[in-house]
Amino acid sequence: MVFDFLKGQFIDVIAWTDDTRDTMVWRFERHGNEIKYGAKLTVREGQAAVFIHEGQLADVFGPGLYMLETNNMPVMTSLQNWDHGFQSPFKSEIYFINTTRFNDLKWGTKNPIMTRDPEFGPVRIRAFGTYSMRVTDPARFMTEIVGTDGEFTADEISYQIRNVILQEMSRALAASQIPVLDMAANTADLGKLVATAINPQIAEYGLSLPELYIENISLPEAVEAAMDKRTSMGVVGDLDRYMKFNAAESMSQPGSAAGAAMGAGMGAGIGMGMAQSMGPWGAVPAQAQPAQMPPPPPPPAPEKLWHTAKNGTTAGPFSRSHLGRMITEGSFARDTLVWTAGQDGWTAAGEISELAQLFTVAPPPPPGA
Repeated sequence: MVFDFLKGQFIDVIAWTDDTRDTMVWRFERHGNEIKYGAKLTVREGQAAVFIHEGQLADVFGPGLYMLETNNMPVMTSLQNWDHGFQSPFKSEIYFINTTRFNDLKWGTKNPIMTRDPEFGPVRIRAFGTYSMRVTDPARFMTEIVGTDGEFTADEISYQIRNVILQEMSRALAASQIPVLDMAANTADLGKLVATAINPQIAEYGLSLPELYIENISLPEAVEAAMDKRTSMGVVGDLDRYMKFNAAESMSQPGSAAGAAMGAGMGAGIGMGMAQSMGPWGAVPAQAQPAQMPPPPPPPAPEKLWHTAKNGTTAGPFSRSHLGRMITEGSFARDTLVWTAGQDGWTAAGEISELAQLFTVAPPPPPGA
């Protein structure tokens, strides 16, 4: 019984089988037991085993089956000054690290990225996508990220990775000079550009990003609505012809009020045309001439506005009718200097024909003045 008790104090098989999808590091629980000299260490594909001895990083084992002896543990042997005849149990912390890919990790812009588009000017855009991550340097990952965490998951590092991605994504999108309308066709190249740019920084954590995808780049809703209207106008083409076509379509619908009004108007027009073509005796002339519509009158000329100058100060602009009221008030006379657009310099009002008429038709001063 004593022999069985002592045998239970020593660990002779060390292995880890991962049944989760997000565990990156798992510490082998020895519960105070010592590791037997010559114990078997099994490291499966997609794993690495890191030995921490008395708080110091010791040996790192890749996939394979190992007998824990002095010739397989050079760093620990050097740290402990073990000789080749060493066969006693020892204590160490063993961390298994998952070196497979962690896929379908999400990233996205929390705030819009301001870019300068050659067609639309300054534009705010958002982007999101996925990336994959894997441990490439187990020793560095242990010292830089994990520390003494007994069970480290992908969620604990993904937030930091997202921040690095977003920082480089903002810089890449702002400096790409790719028009917003063409970004959808260049998401693969942008993803590779960002992944290449951030890999040196990620490598400092002992990690790499084998893949980074940009799934969507979107604009603000108001800009997208304006672009949809612009697209609709391009599809419509000639807006005047499109409106006429829609009006004709609605009038041709049976039972519609517009169709009934259209039919009544056409009937009245046809009847009047036939009566005019019959003449006074009901005879239809050989060649009926179409009615000629008189041309529309020309638009009125824009009214001139006048400025006045008196004692070194200017006033106005005034309309011609306003100047007539000023004559009655006594604040405008023939020698008052005036100017209007297109006139060379200031001129006395009495020397301008259209203003001189105001003085001839002005009423006399009121009685008793």
